[in-house]
Amino acid sequence: MNSLQDRAGWPAGFFVGQRTSLPSAAQIEAFRSVPVAHAGDCMGRSTGAYGLSAYHHSVTLTMCGPAITVRVRPGDNMMIHKAIELAQPGDVIVVDGGGDLTQALIGGLMRTSALTKKIGGFVIDGAIRDLAEWAEGGMPVYARGHTFRGPSKEGPGEVNVPIACAGMVVNPGDLILGDADGVIAVPVDRLDALLPLVRAHADKEDTIRATNAAGSADPERFNALLRKKGCPV
Repeated sequence: MNSLQDRAGWPAGFFVGQRTSLPSAAQIEAFRSVPVAHAGDCMGRSTGAYGLSAYHHSVTLTMCGPAITVRVRPGDNMMIHKAIELAQPGDVIVVDGGGDLTQALIGGLMRTSALTKKIGGFVIDGAIRDLAEWAEGGMPVYARGHTFRGPSKEGPGEVNVPIACAGMVVNPGDLILGDADGVIAVPVDRLDALLPLVRAHADKEDTIRATNAAGSADPERFNALLRKKGCPV
């Protein structure tokens, strides 16, 4: 394994690096129940993936694990196979496939390997295939789209390098959260500061939800905002 600075001896476009920073087991467990929307709200509502669909067809199956990042040539999955080989239980494989939908990057056979290795899920900025198998559940998978056309295995590609996936910056080891609302990446160095914020945000939403359900919501909450805009309410 290699650092990003140690590319000597690698042919152009090929590289397998190592993750130098990983969330602790305690951090992963603490974030396992954090909704993606809460993390996004507390990170400024300007981050996270977009344009992806959940192909595991479950609103209850969630994803929480450290990223193995992969950058591939559109339509080629050689380095995704390498990432599966390297993955530890719970790891989430995040792929920059350039958003290409002409050829699938992963399918049912790779799903079988991932289930055996207890991989935490996939996030694919590209296409997948074998939808019936993914729909069986058990393995979270988010992708840009799908096609029956299979991939090549020629490369080039890189593993554990900074990537952009569906508009989301992901570094190796970032904590990847996924649920029915979508996917977000949280840098390791932000986890401890973010945790109390998402917990407070959850408490705030619980209070608002209770007053909404009881019909006792305070109209001043929005009237004050309207007056600031010059609205005579």
